[in-house]
Amino acid sequence: MNVLAVGAHYDDLELGCAGSLIKHVRAGDTVTMLVVTDSAFNNPDGVPVRGVEQALAEGRAAARIIGAELVCLGFETLKVQEDEALCSAILREVEARKIDTMYSHWTFDLHRDHRRTAHAALMAGRHVPRFFMYRSNWYDTGRAFRGTVYRDISDVFEVKRQVILSHESEMQRVGAGWLDYFTNQNANDGRKVGVGYAERFEAVRCLMPEAG
Repeated sequence: MNVLAVGAHYDDLELGCAGSLIKHVRAGDTVTMLVVTDSAFNNPDGVPVRGVEQALAEGRAAARIIGAELVCLGFETLKVQEDEALCSAILREVEARKIDTMYSHWTFDLHRDHRRTAHAALMAGRHVPRFFMYRSNWYDTGRAFRGTVYRDISDVFEVKRQVILSHESEMQRVGAGWLDYFTNQNANDGRKVGVGYAERFEAVRCLMPEAG
């Protein structure tokens, strides 16, 4: 498989689907992590929280652990637009890499960068036969996440934890509760399907393999 995982910021993919990406790599699939923004941002008082170079370094560290290629489009954080520039940039990667499997944000995510990235990825990936949406935050919205596709990540969960911990600036900002939440989420999703840890996805489309 040629896999493209699309996230708005460094750390989104790591939270939402790092376990699945690690499993893809271990199965011999080619995995590309496409990050839309440079992921630098300030707090509401204008004090820098994470700079461009630090965000990139942390993203590269995470991608190395996963075993994926990292591509960053460099759009400005918190100003993502669902426009032709973004759709075309994602589409170029889809076509150049002959992508047959995509992961992207959930289209009802509360964060506008996430939501706009999701819609652009859907447009760019409209011909991709397998397209799955993940969640990478914990905020409620007007619609429940309808994830019914599960991947067992029990054997790689500790690696996923190391991937998340690569984002030191985010760990300093949000503390251990951030990691604890997703650990519990993956454990709870695992219990639903009888495994230790699982990632859950909402499927846009999924071409079934040939029988036999």
